[in-house]
Amino acid sequence: MPQMGESIAEGTLSKWLKKVGDEVKRDEPIFEISTDKVDAEIPAPVAGVLLEVIVTEGETVAVQTIVARIETEKGAALAPALATAPAGAATGAESAKVAQGAPPTAQSAAAPPVQHHPSSAPDIPVSTGNGLEDRLRTKSSPLVRKIAAEHGIELARMHGSGIAGRVTKRDIEEYIASGASSRPSMHAPAGAEQHGPLPVPWAGDRVEAMSKIRVLTSEHMVAARRSAAHVTSFFEIDLTRVGRLRQRMRAQFESETGHKLTYLPFIIRIVVETLKQFPVLNAAVAGTSIIYRKPINVGIAVALDWGLIVPVIKGADDLSLSGLTKSLNDLADRARTKRLKPEEVQGATFTITNPGVFGSLMGTPIIPLGTSAILGLGAIEKRPKVIAGPDGEDTIAIRTCAYFSLSFDHRVVDGADADKFLATVKKGLESYPDAGV
Repeated sequence: MPQMGESIAEGTLSKWLKKVGDEVKRDEPIFEISTDKVDAEIPAPVAGVLLEVIVTEGETVAVQTIVARIETEKGAALAPALATAPAGAATGAESAKVAQGAPPTAQSAAAPPVQHHPSSAPDIPVSTGNGLEDRLRTKSSPLVRKIAAEHGIELARMHGSGIAGRVTKRDIEEYIASGASSRPSMHAPAGAEQHGPLPVPWAGDRVEAMSKIRVLTSEHMVAARRSAAHVTSFFEIDLTRVGRLRQRMRAQFESETGHKLTYLPFIIRIVVETLKQFPVLNAAVAGTSIIYRKPINVGIAVALDWGLIVPVIKGADDLSLSGLTKSLNDLADRARTKRLKPEEVQGATFTITNPGVFGSLMGTPIIPLGTSAILGLGAIEKRPKVIAGPDGEDTIAIRTCAYFSLSFDHRVVDGADADKFLATVKKGLESYPDAGV
């Protein structure tokens, strides 16, 4: 199970694209996973034959957990010798390493699949390394997880009789027999517990369980909201000059690059240059220390039919306008087709969200964990503005404008610095140089 984000400790294996016995090529997608960061296809690390599937569809496991074994040509050469080895020949220590996702030794990697009998095997807690009791409880036997899935039961919300509160087969059968599983689940995701009485469904209401990505997104957003001291500033920015430059170069740019030219690359370019002047907005808080990030990696929020994802433009400060456009369009396209790589949704140092494409004038976006600011872009539209004419007289003109909102972590970013940052972005966009295209 790959690490799909710096704050992600687990992932759900949503679908197997290959079955046992199938040949797989290196970098060929073999399964899909879902986390609060990404819903993506994961490629095979090596070429060979899919020998064993360890984690089944719908199962949530900690990152670095071994989900399957692929037999390579080197492994196939050892098969005759293994054919005579007794089942379960791997030592207990090696089995523990596999269960915890540690890299297998040469001996354990070559061992035949261990036969598991969840109905009779004792419940042994599997450490995920994060110490959260609810995650330990979800590591129940495959049989228990299957029963829970069939009845829509969340094991993390149950405290079983097994070690570390793990739910056993007897626990879940008694829970189902009590009729509790037939009642709709109205609790909040972890970290998003509601104070006071929970709402109850009325006659005619439809109760629907959150999808896995919605639950994880909820938990992440609540944690992010609680971890930072959120403050938001707003500036109205005149994009008339950028609009004219874009219109002037649009046809040639699109014919040369094959990419549509939008306002966003212009905005990213100026934001990146401004971050160099205000490094605290490209920083992270670590206790009582501030980590000033050297790279400028810009996360761009992309709305999908099934949730939200934030692919990251790495080294945005090294890219030209055309480079930013290509990276932006490529990441957005692959996000919508679930072809992003794990590293492409990690490592953002600053984030831009663009609700303006849906008509929103302004908003107060939540600062992602591990960063100190996020910029929200409102709808770009024509407005009547009072401007000074060449003779000093005030006149009304039609200008292309948008509201920009900057949510910042007041623990490390002072309001003056945040407003100076926005003022510099405003100046840069309103006087965007011809040479900057």
